[in-house]
Order: sequence, then structure tokens, then C-alpha cells
Amino acid sequence: MKQFPDLMSGKKVMYVHGFGSSAQTGTVERLRKVMCNATVIAEDMPLHPQEALDLLHRLCEEEQPDLIIGTSMGGMYTEQLYGYDRIVINPAFCIADTMQQHGLTGAQTYFNPRKDGVQKFFVDNNIVKEYRLVSEQRFSGVNDEERKRVWGLFGDADTTVNTWDLFLEHYPTAIHFHGEHRVDDRSYMHAVMPVIRWIDDLQEGRQRPVVFITADSVTDRLGQPRSSSQKTFRQLLESYNVYFVAPADFNDRPAMAETLTWLEQQFDAPTYNHVVFTNDKQLLIGDYLIDTSTNEQFLGTVIPIGSDAFKTWDEIAEYFSRLGGQ
Repeated sequence: MKQFPDLMSGKKVMYVHGFGSSAQTGTVERLRKVMCNATVIAEDMPLHPQEALDLLHRLCEEEQPDLIIGTSMGGMYTEQLYGYDRIVINPAFCIADTMQQHGLTGAQTYFNPRKDGVQKFFVDNNIVKEYRLVSEQRFSGVNDEERKRVWGLFGDADTTVNTWDLFLEHYPTAIHFHGEHRVDDRSYMHAVMPVIRWIDDLQEGRQRPVVFITADSVTDRLGQPRSSSQKTFRQLLESYNVYFVAPADFNDRPAMAETLTWLEQQFDAPTYNHVVFTNDKQLLIGDYLIDTSTNEQFLGTVIPIGSDAFKTWDEIAEYFSRLGGQ
């Protein structure tokens, strides 16, 4: 897994795990490995939810994290930690219902080792009621400022929790990603990491060079992604602010929606709010345009895919690699 020494460098990132897990979860290991110059804080959550929430508030006061990331039950807790930038991943806002629907009551075993050595626990009706009470505190501190600070990530193959609509009733930034309820390496690198990078840029006031990519430049004759276009796109995300550009036909909105859906399916979460529909590329303000033509209208540098200089996406990747983020 690739390391990004500059990402959240010198900052504190707090991770809040899901139900039945611990601070030894693989997600914590991923965070520490990829953001190698950030301090990643993670603690085992107590079984009783109010104790867990009290612990998290205390940690926030002591550590003052720059970013909090919570998954599943941890996403429910994280939403309630107002005053901090936060990412909630597949948040189990109705955790009591989820516990009852998915057999998370009765005798249970923690998925990961815990500091206290306890591996078995029991969930009875009283504990379920405790979770219901704590989850009902959700969204109590939402205001205009908080709406800017929370990012929701929702796996499109999550069969355990579906709180997309509930989240959107309170926060505007809801993003689908390719993945299930548990976040694996692929989902983490292709969906979570780009969002962390956006948040880091916002915190630092960082303006990255802008790269526009036309939709036809990443599509082959069979309507599939061109070879290496996805790999190059992910490489560009590390150093540039990347947008897709597609033709605008407001008399054929279904066609535009189909283009947007295709881009989301092929290039995942980073397409969120990064698709521009226009028929006049001269209006685009950016540094680079990857297009199927030389397009003299664009005011920046045009990179014509299929030309002698850039026959393939691999050659485009090499070009930007030599630029080093400039």
C-alpha cells in the first residue's frame, strides 16, 4: 500500500471503529501506513454506548484531532462529535435496529483483539435500548457550520446498513463508493483517501493545479474505459485537482445522467462534484486538458490522447510523472 508522507502531515487523525471491533482493526493499520507522518489515534470502544461517547468527547478535548473518521457504529458516534472535520463511512445511525436485524444480540465475539483481553461479550435487550437512546441523539447539533464539516461515504454494495437518505436530510455531502459495509484496501485507497486529501487541502487552503479530462478521452469504441485510464486518473489525484468534462445537452437530460453514472461507476468516489457539463471548453479555467483533439480553445496546456506524443494513457501518466505535480 502506497505511502503519502505529505498527507495530513503533522496532524492528528482519530479513528472510531464499528460494533464488535477494536482499535486493532485493519483500517487503523491502513491509516497509519498510508498517512505515515500523521498521528492516528484509536481506542477500544466500551460496550455501553454512553460510556463510548463520553470517552470520545474526552479524547477530542485532550487530542484536538484535525480529522475524525468513523465506520458503521463508529460513524454514528462520529457524527455526534461536533466541532471537528469528520468522515462517516457506512454510518449505522439506527444501530439498535441494525443489531436486531443482523443477529448482533446475544453472545458475541469481538472481531479483533482488545487491550483488556476480553474477547466475548453479551448483548441483551437493555444494551439494545442503550444504543437506541444514544443513536436518537444523532443530528442534535447540526447547523450550517456542521454541514460543511461532515462527509458521508456509502458503499454501493452495503447490505448491512443503508442510511443514505437519512444522512441527506441533515448533511449535503453524501458520496457513493464501490464497496461493501466493511472497507477493504481497494475502497480505502480509491474512495476514502481522495476524500481525506480534499479535506487536507481545504484545511491548508491548498490550491492544486487543475486537470480536465474529457469523457470521450477515457472511453474506447466499446464504451469501456481506455487501457490505463483508471490507473492514470488515480495517479493524477495524488497531485492535481481532477475534473471530467462532458457535452451538455439539456434537451437530453437522460443522456447526461447516463454519462455521469458511467463516470461514477468507472472512476468511483472522486467523481463527486467533479464532472462539468459544457459545450464550450474555452470557458474552462484550468492548467491542463486531456482531450481527443488539440482543442485550441482551451487556455491551458492541451494533451491530445491518441496523438504522436500521447498515443496511450501510459504515456500521459509518464508525462505527468515528470512534471512532479506542477
